Order: sequence, then structure tokens, then C-alpha cells
Amino acid sequence: MATETVATFESSLDELGVGMTRTDPEGFDDALAAIIDEPAVGVPLRIDGVSLDDVPVTVDPTTAQLESARTGVTPVGTAVATYGTLAIESSAAGDEPVSLFPECHVAVVREVDVMWGLDEAFARLDEEFDAGRDSVVFATGASATADMGEMVEGVHGPTAVHVVVIES
Repeated sequence: MATETVATFESSLDELGVGMTRTDPEGFDDALAAIIDEPAVGVPLRIDGVSLDDVPVTVDPTTAQLESARTGVTPVGTAVATYGTLAIESSAAGDEPVSLFPECHVAVVREVDVMWGLDEAFARLDEEFDAGRDSVVFATGASATADMGEMVEGVHGPTAVHVVVIES
């Protein structure tokens, strides 16, 4: 099921114009370095075996660094395969601003955290809220709005999104 779920996730992302890279923890640094445009900012990934220690990403950025960043890198604790949706968690580290301010958001998710559909994702998030999680932002593709008369991208968030799936 995991293989089918990730394949569906990849297809959903492709339909949204979102790139996806699969890698294992050992290949993460090289995979991320090939994706990001500097300057890049990020938050701790909270994923065993991967970190931002050996890539050109500023962790715990200042407001000025966040405003000038071209790429923001965040972990994603839950993704929804059938929609290509990312549940970006709130955290004291600033996951939400790092995912929204730079023009490109790179989301890092473990393949075991890709849920098939909304029911499965909501059940998982329900448990997290019961355990004290404050909030999540659901993001599906790049930011886009049509409330200005025509479709405009990047008004309320990144103009590009790329997902890195960490294989088990």
C-alpha cells in the first residue's frame, strides 16, 4: 500500500505542477542541495536521519533573512496522497512563516507520513491535536488566487513548491 500511496501522491503533485524527489536519508543532503536556490532558510526537520546541518540553509532565520530568502525548507508531518496536500504544522521554530514567505517552499516528508486520503489524515491529525498540537495549515500546490480578476500565483505564499519524500 505504501508504494501505491506514494505513487498516487506523486501523480497528484504532478497535476499541481509540484516537483517531487525521492531519496533515502543518506542521499538527502545531495538531493536538497540540487533543489534549493540560495539564500535558503529552514527549520529543524524533526525527522530521524536527516537534518539541515550540511546544506546551505540558515536555520532559525532572522526576520531579514526570512524576507530575503528564495527557498524555505520545512518538515511535513502528514501529507494527503489523493490531493497532493501538505499539512504544515505550527511550531515555535516557525514552520508556517518559513513555508509561506520565500518564493519556493521545499517540504520534507517521510513516505510513512503520506496518508491515502483525508479520512486517514484527519484521524492522524485528531490524535496530534489531542496530544497538544496547536494548528496546521493545509497547502495544495503553489499559492494562487483568482480574486483579482485572473489567476495570480504567489500572492499569499510561494510561487513554487517541491516535495522531498524520505524513503524508509
